[in-house]
Amino acid sequence: METIGYQYQLTLRSFLDYGLIYAPNQVIKYRDELQFTYLEHYERVKRLSNALAYLGVKPGEAVGMLEWDTHRYLEAHWAIPLYGSLFHTVNIRMAPEQIAYCINHAEDVVLFINEDFLPLIESIQDQLTTVRAYVLMSDKKDFRPETSLPNVYLYEDLLALQSPDYEFPEISENSRATLCYTSGTTGNPKGVVFTHRDLFMHAVSVCMTWGLYPGGMEFRANQVYMPLTPMFHVQAWGVPYFAFMMGCKFILPGRYEPDKILRWLHEEKVNFSHCVTTILHMLGFHPDAEKYDLSNWHVGVGGAKLNRQLAERAWELGILTQSCYGMTETCPAMTLGQLREEHLDLPMEDKISYYIKSGIPWIFSRVKVVDDDFNELPHDGHSVGNVVVRTPWCTHEYFREPEKTRELWKNGWLNTGDVGYIDPEGYLMITDRNKDAIKSGGEWISTLILEDAISQFKPVLECAVIGVPHPRWDERPCACIALKPGETATAEDVRAHLEKFAAEGKIEKWWIPDLPDGYFFVDAIPHNYIGKIEKNVLRQMYAEKHK
Repeated sequence: METIGYQYQLTLRSFLDYGLIYAPNQVIKYRDELQFTYLEHYERVKRLSNALAYLGVKPGEAVGMLEWDTHRYLEAHWAIPLYGSLFHTVNIRMAPEQIAYCINHAEDVVLFINEDFLPLIESIQDQLTTVRAYVLMSDKKDFRPETSLPNVYLYEDLLALQSPDYEFPEISENSRATLCYTSGTTGNPKGVVFTHRDLFMHAVSVCMTWGLYPGGMEFRANQVYMPLTPMFHVQAWGVPYFAFMMGCKFILPGRYEPDKILRWLHEEKVNFSHCVTTILHMLGFHPDAEKYDLSNWHVGVGGAKLNRQLAERAWELGILTQSCYGMTETCPAMTLGQLREEHLDLPMEDKISYYIKSGIPWIFSRVKVVDDDFNELPHDGHSVGNVVVRTPWCTHEYFREPEKTRELWKNGWLNTGDVGYIDPEGYLMITDRNKDAIKSGGEWISTLILEDAISQFKPVLECAVIGVPHPRWDERPCACIALKPGETATAEDVRAHLEKFAAEGKIEKWWIPDLPDGYFFVDAIPHNYIGKIEKNVLRQMYAEKHK
């Protein structure tokens, strides 16, 4: 059938255009140093697109960036994909050899580098096989660095050379837009690709779910937004795209400094952020936290489970939190700890019970729990199985990794690698990562439920439960515990706390770790670059202690 009408492409251009129509004079503020209106920001975006052509970048080629959460990073989030190139947001938390691998695997032809990462790139430059030019960025006005890198340009000088006039090309919604790498505990990092359509549909879903339904984050136009998930991590959850469309004021924090973030949250009356649990913990338990009015602040929390202790501490400060469950491959939205209509009049203590659940699906997201034969399990609150998801925005490929892509998908569903159950109200509860699940005497123990119980013991700052070998039961749980400064507690104290939970039917009594080896006190719980607890490191630490 002949198509006569215009075939509208769902690209990031739509979000940029509407923000300029709706709020051209809205402000993007970077720390205490700079601010731009949306129109001024747009001019810089067009100059950056012209700069890509000046540097000889061809559509489809990859361009990488190592940067903090700055106005420059936001400019690149528009300019590079809308130019038609693949935007590689380089994970600055990876080891140097992993960063070199990712740059080579992506075949980045240009690298944009904040001066803080210049020594890192200089140390691996001999390993970089595809980079043709380096663009250096700094907040300093007189930035003129000495460097061993070849073909170097300075960001502001490069933009100043370019025309502010640029017409974005017509590109397919199915063209690749962004690339970020995720690393497991073994093997090389995997490149996760999202198309313009993926990012568009993800943004529409998140915008609608947070914007239409009461009792949660209620993200609205003209609010004040501060991203606290790094922009290198799944495009800061894609929120900057639709926050711009909605005409929000941006407060960009650059490098995260807790005391400054707290001040900006208060002074700028920030309404909305998203972050991992470690950032919320760092801010919520900061010694100066109670000096500031944070009652405007709504926060979506992901990366690791939002436990009750942290959610309640946030609420003491007036902060509303919601659990956001997902993964890099799902862009990352999958489910949300959202209230339903019948929950709106509940006391806050009961509302928090819903906010900290893995939650119900976002609009257009479908989630189910299946057994090993891929049969869907009932929503009974105890049938535990593999969590699989299907959305219009899940990644379709690991970049140049067809075998790993095939392993990711089964029967048209993306395998999350998590295990959990769905309760009779339809709320998903993640109980474990497959690789972290504990099977003791042939029965499963939920580490996440145990961790939530332990975290409610007041002396505990943070905890993680790992499986350790046992001669009779194959595995038993071990509680790894970091105490709050100045607090003391023994293994017997923690066990007594858990026995109360067992008596109330909140956990199984046989789940409780054994004395004495089931309790491992550490100075700090190790985390990776996105705030997830590194249980493999804890297992190594435990093994060293019990040699």
